Amino acid sequence: MFTLKTTRRMAMGLVAAATATFGLQANAGGHGIDLTGKTVEWIIPFSETGGSAKWANFYAPLLSEALPGQPTVVVKFMPGAGSTKGANYFHEQEYDDGTLIFGSSGSTQFPFLLGDPRVKFDYADWNVVLASGTGGVAYLPPELAAKMDGMDASGLSDTDFIYGNQGATRLDLVPTLAWEMLGLNVESVMGIKGRGDGRLMFERGEANIDYQTSSSYLSGVRPLVEAGTAVPMMTWGALSDEGDIVRDPTFPDIPTFKEVCDATDGCETSGEKWDAWKAFFIAGFPAQKMVFLPKGATADAMATYTAAFEAVKARADFAEISSKRLGKYPQMTGAAAEAAKASGTTVSSDAKAFIVNWLQEKYGVSLN
Repeated sequence: MFTLKTTRRMAMGLVAAATATFGLQANAGGHGIDLTGKTVEWIIPFSETGGSAKWANFYAPLLSEALPGQPTVVVKFMPGAGSTKGANYFHEQEYDDGTLIFGSSGSTQFPFLLGDPRVKFDYADWNVVLASGTGGVAYLPPELAAKMDGMDASGLSDTDFIYGNQGATRLDLVPTLAWEMLGLNVESVMGIKGRGDGRLMFERGEANIDYQTSSSYLSGVRPLVEAGTAVPMMTWGALSDEGDIVRDPTFPDIPTFKEVCDATDGCETSGEKWDAWKAFFIAGFPAQKMVFLPKGATADAMATYTAAFEAVKARADFAEISSKRLGKYPQMTGAAAEAAKASGTTVSSDAKAFIVNWLQEKYGVSLN
């Protein structure tokens, strides 16, 4: 089962606090807002080719149907600086009439967590109305996948890999740290505007290793696998109720990074490097994508958007259509979304310190 997890006691406390807060918000006024004749602008701080684009484009027409007055929902892409450009823009906006929302991703959360100096936003000021879990799949060209011995990646240690990277402090640190732990020599080409651009590099032969979040993998990479030009290497896995890495429910036949690490000499699933990787995996994937209203959002606006997303989730066909486009992951509203936001924007000081030092040593990126 794929669930949000910090510690059980912390999760229970977060849910209890969020329930109380959300109950006050939803009941204050309680009349909702009317969006008849209006256009809702949904800012996505990435290019139109990646997983966030697939996620927003999936939800946009469903949200339009579910909101009062059935407004037009337009997805506006605002890539730049690994998503901080769009996030900083959104942070400058004040709530007006409920026609502006923002879609965050793990690549937006990580710079915030790490204290990236380009970050001018604060998640505490944003009002979450949906949190979506997801997973990720790493894949290889077939000739390189053939060098693996089952789940043992040792045969890849003599290969020079090229990877299209959105930025050192972005969600891409999860795969790049994992590949380093496996002993792979991966050179990052920095500055791509979305994971879809990384996939295109792979397709053109400019990169020979890549990963995509689940929604983008399902639509963009699975056809490559079926055509025989890509082979899945591993998923990042999912998180059990006990906090263990288990197989991703969307890709149960693909081994997890933990399994591959256990099978590969020199890779350890304990110690500070593993603990740091797991901490940022938890921050980046179980609550990987979130929808926010800007600071100053009214209780009625929060209640309206929350009810709309709950109505979308209650559709008789939602499980079928979402699993094909997004994968089999939690779609959280209300108190669960608040708890997901807390988990996705918090890591331990030890994990942060390790990653900050690792970024300095690996990429020369200083965050101190």
